[in-house]
Amino acid sequence: MKKLFLSVSILVSVSYFAQEITLDKIYSGYYRGKGISGIASLKNGENYAVIEKDGIAKYSYKTSKKDGNIVDGNFLSYIFNDDESKILLLKDSEQIYRHSFLGKFDVKDLKSGKVLNLNGGNFVQEPTFSPDGSKVAFIADNNLFYQELSSGKITQITTDGKKNAILNGLADWVYEEEFGHAKQYEWTKNSDAIVYVKSDESDVPEMYIPVYGKQLYPSEMRYKYPKAGANNSVVSAHLYRLDSNKTIVLNLASFKNYYIPNVYKTAKADEIILITSERLQNASDVLKVNTKTGTINKLFTESDAKWIDTDNVTLEFLDDNSFIWGAERDGNRHLYWYDQNGKLKKQITKGDWEVTDYYGFNPKTKEVYIQTTEKGSINKVVSKINIDSGKSILLSNDSGNNSANFSGNFNYFIETSSSAAKPYTYTLKDNSGKSLKELQNNNELLAKLKVDNFVDKEFFTVPNEAGDQMNAWIMKPKDFDKNKKYPLFMFQYSGPGSQQVSNSWDGGNAIWFESLVQQGYIVACVDGRGTGFKGTQFKKVTYLNLGKYEIEDQIAAAKWFGKQSYINKDRIGIFGWSFGGYMSSLALTKGADVFKMGIAVAPVTNWRYYDSVYTERFLRTPQENPKGYDDNSPTSYAQLLKGKFLLIHGTADDNVHFQNSMEFSEALIQNKKQFEFMAYPDKNHGISGGKTRPQLYQKMTDFILNNL
Repeated sequence: MKKLFLSVSILVSVSYFAQEITLDKIYSGYYRGKGISGIASLKNGENYAVIEKDGIAKYSYKTSKKDGNIVDGNFLSYIFNDDESKILLLKDSEQIYRHSFLGKFDVKDLKSGKVLNLNGGNFVQEPTFSPDGSKVAFIADNNLFYQELSSGKITQITTDGKKNAILNGLADWVYEEEFGHAKQYEWTKNSDAIVYVKSDESDVPEMYIPVYGKQLYPSEMRYKYPKAGANNSVVSAHLYRLDSNKTIVLNLASFKNYYIPNVYKTAKADEIILITSERLQNASDVLKVNTKTGTINKLFTESDAKWIDTDNVTLEFLDDNSFIWGAERDGNRHLYWYDQNGKLKKQITKGDWEVTDYYGFNPKTKEVYIQTTEKGSINKVVSKINIDSGKSILLSNDSGNNSANFSGNFNYFIETSSSAAKPYTYTLKDNSGKSLKELQNNNELLAKLKVDNFVDKEFFTVPNEAGDQMNAWIMKPKDFDKNKKYPLFMFQYSGPGSQQVSNSWDGGNAIWFESLVQQGYIVACVDGRGTGFKGTQFKKVTYLNLGKYEIEDQIAAAKWFGKQSYINKDRIGIFGWSFGGYMSSLALTKGADVFKMGIAVAPVTNWRYYDSVYTERFLRTPQENPKGYDDNSPTSYAQLLKGKFLLIHGTADDNVHFQNSMEFSEALIQNKKQFEFMAYPDKNHGISGGKTRPQLYQKMTDFILNNL
């Protein structure tokens, strides 16, 4: 406590010279918060591991004191085998796409101290211990291998892997981006077989991106990218048995088999689960594979009149091989309990709220541990519920954003908690939710912000024309005068199932917004129809018309703000990135009479140019639903642009291609519309690296100051 008070007193003494939030401070790291990296409970349930500068450290839950290092050295990440006798250590990495990377790994035997360089120290992808800890499977050059840890012997399972053609056990670009993971294989529980997905992307159209660098002639980045309505990879499932060194193709002809998003092992020795889907993603089969015989049985089909969130799967097998499944059947996302044959036993959670995360099941108490919105859609809380009685107990704070990392025996958990007004706090708690010790806070960061005139967000709701109450927040200047009229700068993302109006800490854009508030702007955000955590009806109303209702709600919100006595309705601007950039582009065209200024960063401007899995989930294909694509494209409304518009894009964006901004620019040009455009050479969707971000945010700040 003494040290904390000393820090605050120093900050107060400095505050006479610096009482505002600036871009220089933001990008110097002055407002960077503290966290705990790589928390993982150890198998005994009494200790947990974290990544520290000098190694992988071991801490006691009971005392919260450090018990030394499990491994010394500087590592990027780690994975234990099942009995924690060995550890896989990432020493070096090269990023590929959002989730995929090449890595150099060591395997250390924690009993003998022996260290093995996986694959001879060469780069691999997605290494995974066999459940018995004797082997590690990995992918190299799109082929699947495994290495025996005792001898170092490497066995090659596939041989046909080829860049931009065949991938074995590895997701292609669109699977990785939209299903949320790069790994496409799994060991059986008894370690005698591997089931993997093969993707043949030979007929997928190729995207190429010029890479400028400092070369005399630009080079090219080429990769397969299936756009809406185009060919996707042809996928197949394969069973490899280690005892025979033989592979068979699993016959999925009787099931939905256009996509195979997920592969899981069950609690039984000789079973693997495949989750498959048709192209429209409105139904998924849950299939059980017998890895001795290769026979397949369908447990059940999950279906929806609109779409299934194929990128958000909750599935855990219990000791008796019954399993817990997440679904949106009753209008909210809840948990369901099935027996091992796929027969529904009961719905575990119910209510006008959603399960937003699943932490696990305690077989001793028969309780599931979950994160939910039961205390309001802008809050996330942690609770436990008995699957027999249905009794629920709140374990976390009842407001803010709270998540948990549980011990292996569920006797303890580390709660990560924040709110819009308070940065992250890490607290050790017991199974009843009782706080045992605060492990770390960010009071020093909060003190800096308070000294620099940080203002809190106010939460409320705004009506739309459909009669919904939309969640919103607003940030007002410290010296706010209700009799004065302020310019309004609106921020949003608005994508399906997303949330920007959340009672949680935002150490990114929110601090930039603070700097704008200090320069006399009011900043606000509204989550309209299509966004998440308010039930499926609110989220899925945008089906087949992506963008239509979302922009109607942003326009309605802007008009509502314009009627407030403290807002100048002639000075309303809007900003967004990616889907949010798409919305800003629509706002300055379809909403041109309402918005004076807009900034669109890396926007989709025509859904025909975006990837198949994401776009078709909400719109179906362009061949089936052309109006859904064309009627909601800002390019179709370029002639309506009136206000000041800044368009920004990275030339090496592998996600939302630079093509989107080029087409929109051409449409604006041909309609004789003036606008500003900023291209970032060789920058991807995140537009970062070196001094790029400070320059980008200064560019946007200046545009706001000059035009709003």
